[in-house]
Amino acid sequence: MIRFDRVRKELAGKTVLDGVSFEVRRGETFVIAGPSGAGKSVTLKHMVRLMTPDDGQVFVGSEKISNATGEELERIRAKFGYLFQGGALLGWLTVRENVALPLRERTDLEDRAIAERTDRMLRLVGLEEDGDKRPAEISGGMKKRAGLARAIVRDPEIVLYDEPTSGLDPVTARRIDALISRMGRELGVTSVVVTHDLQSALSIGTRIALLQDGGIVEVADPQGFIRSPRREVQDFLASQFITKKGPWERNGQ
Repeated sequence: MIRFDRVRKELAGKTVLDGVSFEVRRGETFVIAGPSGAGKSVTLKHMVRLMTPDDGQVFVGSEKISNATGEELERIRAKFGYLFQGGALLGWLTVRENVALPLRERTDLEDRAIAERTDRMLRLVGLEEDGDKRPAEISGGMKKRAGLARAIVRDPEIVLYDEPTSGLDPVTARRIDALISRMGRELGVTSVVVTHDLQSALSIGTRIALLQDGGIVEVADPQGFIRSPRREVQDFLASQFITKKGPWERNGQ
């Protein structure tokens, strides 16, 4: 679905991505984990060509997005929904108006159809009673849910999540995790999640990639990840007090 082929990126004289290669499979929840500054968000931005590789290529399906321009780029980008780290809601619009915005700007749907689809998305994320509130009147977790509703309102094939649990308390963070998993089950979307929250990664990820020092250190399913013999993986797990026993352990093994 998405493929990185030896992608290299330098920013401010520092090599952030150094020959990164991996593939995201259709329908999976692929998690890119790693410490702050590892290049996780830079990787995400390459997927929609908000950044362009200095070397290497990025593919979406069979199409090369890393050098797409104009109408071709817009057509490929239309396959994506994007949940920004802070929700990125417009403060002068209501929650409902924020969610409806992509439909008004990017489609020819009539008002009734826009209202129906917007309300369906609000119900899906549990904000059906909060549509008339403005962003300043809702909590951080609700802002994330509203941002997710806006990201999926055009029925994208792929949803990109940039640190979806950042800044949230543990209970709210796990609710966002559950919602991301639900999106995959009910909508069949391919999800790419960037996070430094390993509990989240292990709970929702089909596969987890550890990005560190400009490269992919490991790619594995949750059980394979926590059992990885690589020191970088074990150090990262230990830094968040992750053991081999937890909800990510299928069948308790």
